[in-house]
Amino acid sequence: MNPDKTETLRKLLRSARSVCVLTGAGISAESGIPTFRGPGGLWRDFRPEELATPQAFAKDPKTVWEWYDWRRQLIAKAEPNAGHLAVAKFTIVTQNVDGLHQRAGSRNVIEVHGSIWKVRCVQCNAETMDERPSLPELPPRCECGGLLRPGVVWFGEGLSMRVWDNAEKAVCASEILLVVGTSAVVHPAASLAPMAKLSGATVVEINPDETALSDEVDYSIRGTAAQVLPLLLE
Repeated sequence: MNPDKTETLRKLLRSARSVCVLTGAGISAESGIPTFRGPGGLWRDFRPEELATPQAFAKDPKTVWEWYDWRRQLIAKAEPNAGHLAVAKFTIVTQNVDGLHQRAGSRNVIEVHGSIWKVRCVQCNAETMDERPSLPELPPRCECGGLLRPGVVWFGEGLSMRVWDNAEKAVCASEILLVVGTSAVVHPAASLAPMAKLSGATVVEINPDETALSDEVDYSIRGTAAQVLPLLLE
């Protein structure tokens, strides 16, 4: 990192009245959680896009749940990293479903894609938290007898309008938006950074790789969340 740029950003962050953090899979990858698009995303020769859909669940709920059960066990063993801890005091808008921000101490987390620790009944629509790493019965069932599904947003499904409205308000109210570990290609989440910039926020990207957003932000820093965020926020 350029020392002058680092010091400039530190001063901006110290003086900012409101900071929001938009996070993607990259920050969780540093805790050992495979990304959908990375080499660890393959499971039993299935791509996530083949399993994380309403159609896949309707056709074979047991296989879909076996995949989610594997992911729950993997996530349960992971720990929040220095990046999660560094931003814990800010409002978080995350595309991740793993709950690591909450475990790092974040109190205001907007989960635009839901949570892997929530289950929702496809029959009565009741939604509850279930943080057991492995469920005793697959697929699990609701007290009403209906099938339970993971409380996440699948490919082909719309986001919760209430959650999305909260995400838009959070980024547009921020003086600084930190965009951390996201490829900036998954919509509608990819629209949040441009939205914040139009609202007058200073947008700072932190990513080890160049993304579709890199040329549009005010600052683009090459590095991982765990490397960069503690330096900016110490």
